[in-house]
Amino acid sequence: MTDSPKGELTLRTLAMPRDVNVNGDIFGGWVLSQMDMAAGIVAAARGQGRAATVAIDAMQFIRPVKVGDVLCIYVEVVRVGRTSMGLQVEAWVLRNRQSNREKVTEGLFTFVAIDDAGRPRPVPQP
Repeated sequence: MTDSPKGELTLRTLAMPRDVNVNGDIFGGWVLSQMDMAAGIVAAARGQGRAATVAIDAMQFIRPVKVGDVLCIYVEVVRVGRTSMGLQVEAWVLRNRQSNREKVTEGLFTFVAIDDAGRPRPVPQP
């Protein structure tokens, strides 16, 4: 595990009591949705338009997220194909809103650039 996040800080939010499971930890699904949102922002920017999640690969939950943690999502485009993009997404937390940063989750998300009718379209090349 690296000591610092890879990618661009794309989303930052606060883990709230309404998002806990019966063990008092934040639901993994909530964390996953925040990661998908952040990846969608980056995919839409890179694809210069609409993009849709088509796969989430190699998802790994490393540590729990607690109420009061600041969840920080970092995204890096790692692959660009004709219509699809691979994005490495890392979730880190600032415990007790302090500077003590810990990686809690990571995954590889695949997005497809889509047109207004929802059909795949080419990703603009740089």
